[in-house]
Amino acid sequence: MELNLIIDILSELDTFQKAQSGNQTSLEDFRLYLNQKAYESETPRNLTQKFGLEVFDLENEIAKQVIMLGRYSKHLIKKSLESHPDLVNEDFTYLFRLMDYPSLTKMQLIEKNAHEKQTGIEIIKRLVRNGLLVESPDENDKRSTRIAVTEKGKKVFTESMQDITMVSKIMCGKLDQDEKENLLVSLKKLNTFHHTVYTNLRNEDPKKLLKMVENEG
Repeated sequence: MELNLIIDILSELDTFQKAQSGNQTSLEDFRLYLNQKAYESETPRNLTQKFGLEVFDLENEIAKQVIMLGRYSKHLIKKSLESHPDLVNEDFTYLFRLMDYPSLTKMQLIEKNAHEKQTGIEIIKRLVRNGLLVESPDENDKRSTRIAVTEKGKKVFTESMQDITMVSKIMCGKLDQDEKENLLVSLKKLNTFHHTVYTNLRNEDPKKLLKMVENEG
């Protein structure tokens, strides 16, 4: 084994142990530390410099983190709902949103979940098939169908909410109270902007949306 590699490993191990303040550690702890350090050092700049691309470094990194958080949360929700066979990831969000209303049209519920129509229709069909939602004609618009949560749906929601609450706690990781509150403010501001885009400008060219962002900035 190369001497430089041994020196690098010992140097990293020394840094790791000093950060632990004398706490008992294991080889697995050290491995996780190295993995976390490698992840934190990743940046879109490395790839974009390689291909000579002009990018927005800070915004690219934020986008990357948001995308990855979405994937991590989807995995955690899937695991937490394994004991609720009538639900899968997206099913819960539809049931959750509908609990706030006596009923909604299918398109209203789909738009509240920011989904494409076909994806939303399939989720609603599955929830109806599993007896969690029920369909009824819209008295004011014969072209629309309204949906509401059934008694079974309310029961499943209440039971599954305990598991989703646990996932929410895990998703916040080791952020302290102030970090959580500051993050929530930023996320709400960001989601308010994107809700407006999704509701009113979803078919606009991204270049036009970018100009709108830059003008507001």
